Amino acid sequence: MPNIAKFALALLAAAALCSCANHYDGYKYKPYTVKGQYYVPLAPREAIGFREEGIASHYDESRFKIFPGKTAIGEKQWSWSRAAAHKTLPLPCKVRITNLKNGRKLTVRVNDRGPYIEGRIIDVTPPIARDLGFYKQGLTPVRIEVLSVGDGKHRIKGRRR
Repeated sequence: MPNIAKFALALLAAAALCSCANHYDGYKYKPYTVKGQYYVPLAPREAIGFREEGIASHYDESRFKIFPGKTAIGEKQWSWSRAAAHKTLPLPCKVRITNLKNGRKLTVRVNDRGPYIEGRIIDVTPPIARDLGFYKQGLTPVRIEVLSVGDGKHRIKGRRR
């Protein structure tokens, strides 16, 4: 392959990776309704340190699509994205997810709403489910803890424990 073609390919790959960067200006926490159910998200400062235990599942917005899905805050969601969805946390936020079956932990950016299936508290993308060790099972008990809310100048951090 000629050098110019390699350079063009590298430039195209870099542009594609840069377009995957996630940043949302502000917070999304207005009440909303899905399938007749009314949800009231936590305010950004109230969410810091919030903990919850329940069932996690995984989802893929782009499985049968050539183009990515869109999250609740308008970000692109590819099959390789590393993100999560929660019904009542302010968006975006970072949470620590602990798989209660195997002890694996990850910090994940929540940028979408869901899951809307009773008994489930958080949905994660396939790469997160694999890293937490429950991709094949589909569901697992987890604990989530909010570490920060917002991006960039809007970021509110929790205290270290």
